[in-house]
Amino acid sequence: MAKIALGCEPVVGSLTPSKKREYRLTNRLQEGKRPLYAVVFNFIDSRYFNVFATVGGNRVTVYQCLDEGVIAVLQSYVDEDKDESFYTVSWACNIDGAPFVVAGGINGIMRVINASNEEIHKSFVGHGDSINEIRTQPLKPSLVISASKDESVRLWNVHTGICILIFAGAGGHRNEVLSVDFHPSDIYRIASCGMDNTVKIWSMKEFWTYVEKSFTWTDCPSKFPTKYVQFPVFIASVHSNYVDCNRWLGDFMLSKSVDNEIVLWEPKMKEQSPGEVRVSSLIFFSGDILEF
Repeated sequence: MAKIALGCEPVVGSLTPSKKREYRLTNRLQEGKRPLYAVVFNFIDSRYFNVFATVGGNRVTVYQCLDEGVIAVLQSYVDEDKDESFYTVSWACNIDGAPFVVAGGINGIMRVINASNEEIHKSFVGHGDSINEIRTQPLKPSLVISASKDESVRLWNVHTGICILIFAGAGGHRNEVLSVDFHPSDIYRIASCGMDNTVKIWSMKEFWTYVEKSFTWTDCPSKFPTKYVQFPVFIASVHSNYVDCNRWLGDFMLSKSVDNEIVLWEPKMKEQSPGEVRVSSLIFFSGDILEF
C-alpha cells in the first residue's frame, strides 16, 4: 500500500457555504510585548497533535491545548543571545521518536531542542545570514530544510547534525530566499521562493545517496561531503514582486506575493525546453492576505 503523506488524506465535505459559524474563540494568550513570528502545531507525531510551539524575540515556547479551551504552557526556552530574534519554527523528530523543536532567525543559527528531555540537542551553524523559514520532511521527519537571506536553501539531518545539501549557485536564487516547502508525497522534491520574484523547484533524487549516508555518518559533521545543488528542475516567474510563501497542494503549487496575491498553479515541463516550466490551471486570490 502506498504511503500517504500527512495532509494528503481525502476529505469529504460540501462546497456549499454555510451561514453558521463553525468555530469560536476559546482562548487568547499574549507573550510579552515582542511580536510572535511563527506558530506551528506538531502534526509530525500523532501523540502530540494538540501541542504547538511559538517563536518571538529570543524565546521559544511550547503549549498544549487542553479541554474547555484551556491552553497550558509546557516549556519555554530563552536563547543565550538576547539579540536573537527567531523568525521560524518547525517540529521534527529524532530517529528514536523524540520530538524536536527546530527554530532559527536573525543570527542564522538553527537551535534543535529536544522537547522530551528539555535540552538543546544541537545547534546548526552554516548559513551566512538570517533564516527565514524551516520546514520538516513529513515522510522522513529527521530531515529539515531552511531558507535564508544568504540566497541559499540547506538540507539538514537533525539526528546527526549534518548539512547534507546546499541549494545555491549558478541556477539558484539571486536574492533573499523567503520560503521553502517539501512535496507531500515525492520525497525528492522541494520548492523555494524569494525576493528574486521566482519559485524554484528542486530535485534531490540524484543526491539521495548523500541523504542516506547522513544517517550512518559517525565522523565529525564538518567532515561530511556536503554537496551543492546548483540547478533547479523548474523556474517559474508567476509573480511580478517578491514571493514570500509557497506551499505544495498535491502536485499543484500555491504561491503568495507581497502584492497580496495567491496563485494556484501547476508546474509542467516544456518538451522543447527541458528545465523551463509551463504554468497551467491558474487561479488567483487577491485581497488583504497576511500568510497561508
